[in-house]
Amino acid sequence: MIRRPPRSTPLYSSAASDVYKRQIHMFTKMSDGTKEEWEHISQEHAPHIMDMPTRVIEMLRQLEGLSLGFGTNQLHHALQTATMAKKAGADDEMILISLIHDMGKVVNVPNHGQICAEIIKPYVSDDAYNIIRTHQDFQGEHYYHYLGKPRDLRKNYESESWFEKAKQFTDEWDQAAFDPEYDTKPLDYFIPLIEKFFSFPKTI
Repeated sequence: MIRRPPRSTPLYSSAASDVYKRQIHMFTKMSDGTKEEWEHISQEHAPHIMDMPTRVIEMLRQLEGLSLGFGTNQLHHALQTATMAKKAGADDEMILISLIHDMGKVVNVPNHGQICAEIIKPYVSDDAYNIIRTHQDFQGEHYYHYLGKPRDLRKNYESESWFEKAKQFTDEWDQAAFDPEYDTKPLDYFIPLIEKFFSFPKTI
């Protein structure tokens, strides 16, 4: 298990890591690994895991270069969605997922909801994970008939505990957040929230 290092402990020392590698021959098959080797690997993972907020912020910044035919770029859309959630009095987790819900588009658009959901799964509640995973199905009510797809896919989730929250997210904020004149909070405003949720995973 990867443990959160004490705050007084340096997270990473490349020199120390290089010395370690010269002192020990690392396994070539996982099944041959020793406790010492796995402890070393755990320590090497820690800085990368704890730098997750930086990578989330970078993915959001990359959205500024994507408009995909909409009237706003995807960063503006994300900021507007999160700002609307904030103004509506949503809790921190709902504001967070409103902000990051489309960051999977940096990787691929058709299944961006599932991509984002899997990225954030170790850091958020099951409700938040499922809202993001299925948000395209909920959005479909507003436009899928133009694409020859069924509009009622959200009905598949009516019995889920998170259904009403997913409806609110989709209908009140996400689908309504394409106004280039909307006065959004800047990305820097949301960085403390990103750091709060992504500094260390709940599960590894």
